[in-house]
Amino acid sequence: MLAVAIGWHMYALTHSAFALGLVGLAQFLPMFALTLVVGHVADRYDRRRIIAVCQTIEALAAGIFLLGTLGGWLTAPAIYALAAGVGAARAFEAPSVASLLPAVVARSELPRATALSSSANQVAQILGPACGGVLYGVGPSAVYLVCFIAFLAAASLVVSIPLRAKPVSRAPVTFESVFSGIAFIRRDPVILGALSLDLFAVLFGGATALLPIYARDILLTGPWGLGALRSAPAVGALVGTLWFARFPLRTRPGVAMLGGVIVFGAATIVFGLSTHFFLSLIALATLGASDVISVVVRSSLVQLRTPDEMLGRVSAVNSLFIGTSNQLGEFESGITAGWWGARAAVLVGGIGTIGITLLWMKLFPPLLRVRSFERE
Repeated sequence: MLAVAIGWHMYALTHSAFALGLVGLAQFLPMFALTLVVGHVADRYDRRRIIAVCQTIEALAAGIFLLGTLGGWLTAPAIYALAAGVGAARAFEAPSVASLLPAVVARSELPRATALSSSANQVAQILGPACGGVLYGVGPSAVYLVCFIAFLAAASLVVSIPLRAKPVSRAPVTFESVFSGIAFIRRDPVILGALSLDLFAVLFGGATALLPIYARDILLTGPWGLGALRSAPAVGALVGTLWFARFPLRTRPGVAMLGGVIVFGAATIVFGLSTHFFLSLIALATLGASDVISVVVRSSLVQLRTPDEMLGRVSAVNSLFIGTSNQLGEFESGITAGWWGARAAVLVGGIGTIGITLLWMKLFPPLLRVRSFERE
């Protein structure tokens, strides 16, 4: 809901694709700067409390959005500053959430648990943008108010999650330990290939940043249409996660991931060419369903091939890769749309995604050969 409100609000203020891209950059920079710090924090402190603090900060940001909208002083620079604050909070929140799951369920159940966790997240991503688009029709202050309440509710609930595994002991901070997450990933070509493939695929195929332009100028719908477009990938992703929860992926995860990314690129191309609202929804839903394969494979590989005492640091690097592909991908889409137009930017991104996947098959043959999530 917050993403829909920020995107529509910024485009209404500026009518600029470049300004939309800068919102993604504002969220990415804090994540990039804090990567080495957040991993150590997630490995040394109660991850539930870290998440609660981060969600409280996000609640405060939503509250400031609300006050700025009601007071009429919410300008583009203020939106960038608040987006950076939200990005900083999510920099700490993402690796803490990712590394919390192995302490809640048995390692043997992690692929299925990851799919179920992703499906819960996709439900939120379906309902959130749809509700955000409807509420924005009432007024942006309505969206920010509901976001404020929801973040506070999440912060209060997360601390009640029971853990089946005790927190690991706090290791001393050394220069080597700070960079140990990066070193661990570099030593494992399967994890490195999966993370880098997802990074570059979404970096080039990030069409979601341009959805306000598509909704307003190409498909000629209002905020409700933007909400539907933002929800469509989550609808497809929900179908995919429910499938993987029922039929967990246990063999040849690398091949499944590479195939899913190719479908992701093809769906991006269809969306870029479409001028019909319902075809665009179908393309975005397909895009979301194929992206689930990357999410499940990447998360399961990280969780099952990483020792728990390093999981926070490795998850922090993973979150940086995700943030780079999402937020920096939005910036890249905004820049290319400013140069060539929104449709050309999406088409180039889809073609680039398929090209990257074919290249990764040559650069990371262990990813093609890996037979299971566990170390062999």
